[in-house]
Amino acid sequence: MRQGGRLGVDIGGTFTDVALEAGGQRYSAKILTTPEAPESAVLEAIGVVLHKAVLGPGDLSIIIHGTTLATNAIIERKGAKTALLTTEGFRDTIEIRHENRFEQYDVNIDLPPPLVPRRLRLEVAERVHFELFPGTHRGLTWRYPLSLSFLISRLSITL
Repeated sequence: MRQGGRLGVDIGGTFTDVALEAGGQRYSAKILTTPEAPESAVLEAIGVVLHKAVLGPGDLSIIIHGTTLATNAIIERKGAKTALLTTEGFRDTIEIRHENRFEQYDVNIDLPPPLVPRRLRLEVAERVHFELFPGTHRGLTWRYPLSLSFLISRLSITL
């Protein structure tokens, strides 16, 4: 049996692609992604290429995995309900956005709503502090530790 096959897996929104390089040959498979169980297509595609190459899982030396599922969920706004903890005073930063977009001076541009609605952007007192004064500790220190009870109290109000 040939040893040291290299396997690459890409789980996309529509297809899962697997490529195997072993013994100077390349093998590939393209399987429909199962949105509710993306691992099913991965296992099926790996089985296809290993069968074509007459290899077993133990013959692989490396597996490289990539996915666009998270990116697609963000673009399509199909992700889980999410809250954002941010430093006090920076709650609206994600709504203000960058000024590096193509039409930065177009005041009539229609922008999509922020990924996290304002009511779920929770401000917390700054938690770290950098001291760089003569005679003091140099480096990051916890100024205000973040407590679990504080988080629970903030989340219960907004959810």
